[in-house]
Amino acid sequence: MSQFRKNNKRSLISKLMTLYYRRRVGKCGAAVNFDSIVYLMRFPRNIQFGDGVYVKSGAKLCPCNEKAKITVGENTTIGYNTLIFSSVNIQIGANCMIAPNVYVVDSDHGTDRSLQMNLQENTVSKVYIGDDVWLATGVVVLKGAVIPEGCIVAANSVVKGELEAYGIYAGVPARKVGERK
Repeated sequence: MSQFRKNNKRSLISKLMTLYYRRRVGKCGAAVNFDSIVYLMRFPRNIQFGDGVYVKSGAKLCPCNEKAKITVGENTTIGYNTLIFSSVNIQIGANCMIAPNVYVVDSDHGTDRSLQMNLQENTVSKVYIGDDVWLATGVVVLKGAVIPEGCIVAANSVVKGELEAYGIYAGVPARKVGERK
């Protein structure tokens, strides 16, 4: 058991927030915990949490339209001020550690010069984060990213494309710098 989970004492506010959000989301497993200030935005019914998920203060999860989905696997922790915005589908596996200030998004804006930026359609592609993944502080995960089982992504890295299982990645864009042994 991690230091955080072993030493975390749930406050009354956290317990009340958990009761409140349990009724708003599509699925909320056993022993899910929401800190005092968590934002489940727009279509919270399209969010599913496995057992033992912990969502820390300041996190914002937003299915941006009625078809968008966000799924979080069991025993995953979503860090302080993390932003997860889905226009199609973001799937996060079990036993993941998502550090503070991580940004995960499955869409991007068009860049056609003949049309104002704020009028352009989004382009979308699913994001997949496998089991046992650690996204360190400040990681940005872009549309279409595939982060398979066991990956570690270093602080302030930007992930696009497909990574290799159990790889250690760093940089902008994230490149393989090692492998878990």
